[in-house]
Amino acid sequence: MRKIKLYEADDKMIDLITDNYSMLQGLNAFGIRLGFGDKTVDEVCSEQNVDCYTFLAVVNYIINGYAPKETDQRISARTILDYLRASHRYFLDFQLPSIREKLNSSLPHDDGRSSLILHLYDEYAHDIRKHMRYEEKTFFPYVEALLRGEHITKYNVAIFSRHHSDTTGKFQELKSIIIKYLPHDSLANNRLTATLYDIYNNEEWLSNHANVEDHIFVPVIRLLEKSVKEEGISTKLSDMIKSVDAGETISDREKEIIVCLVQGMSNKEIAAQLFISVNTVTTHRRNIARKLQIHSVAGLTIYAIANNLIDKRWLTGQ
Repeated sequence: MRKIKLYEADDKMIDLITDNYSMLQGLNAFGIRLGFGDKTVDEVCSEQNVDCYTFLAVVNYIINGYAPKETDQRISARTILDYLRASHRYFLDFQLPSIREKLNSSLPHDDGRSSLILHLYDEYAHDIRKHMRYEEKTFFPYVEALLRGEHITKYNVAIFSRHHSDTTGKFQELKSIIIKYLPHDSLANNRLTATLYDIYNNEEWLSNHANVEDHIFVPVIRLLEKSVKEEGISTKLSDMIKSVDAGETISDREKEIIVCLVQGMSNKEIAAQLFISVNTVTTHRRNIARKLQIHSVAGLTIYAIANNLIDKRWLTGQ
């Protein structure tokens, strides 16, 4: 029976597991190994390189439905991502094949309905695999890019949320059929009942997994998206400010072209004057505009006077 309480960093890890044995798989997904003795949650997480705050956020949500605030910036996106990936591996590589093996061994092989039940299970398993592989091929790499500081415009967490569906209902029909079709042989009936119990636990696991994604992971990634976007804007502004510092970035050739431009010369005339091609003049003008963020001749004239490229008396013809 579960003990309803919010677990904290100074609680013993063994007490958490004793109260909630279903969290054993969660330990594995977080990469926490057994054999931790009577150490606290904080001590175990610290020794095994797991973010304690994030671990407790997931534990308290799964056990008691206590979701952290969507603005909570202390939850580690990397820790949640690694947890979800490990959970996928457990479910796809172990849980699904294990239940199928138990189901196959508990059904009478001389009854045509048994093969239909297995077929239903395989269909549901295929849908769940497809669901999880979409996350692994699309959403998880997107999160990895955000963690590297890359801002991707063609995909975001809102798109993921719109397509993220709960997969727990996929086993409802299967459970109903098994309950209505129990063999009369007592041994087989016991095996099938045990397998049915596993399927119910499997459904609960899927529900918890989906809820962690929706109510913890998605809000964390929204915050990460916002942070990366703001950092990108800040970087662009910084680059723009640096580019305006023409004393360091404008070359001697570009200064010559600026002087020619403020004198009213065309690209062709500048090319002839400096013995370069028209295309080269065009390239230099583009670089000047990018570096100075000045696109008008009037603006270039003011810049030229301020940087002593031309004498201000030139404006009055003196």
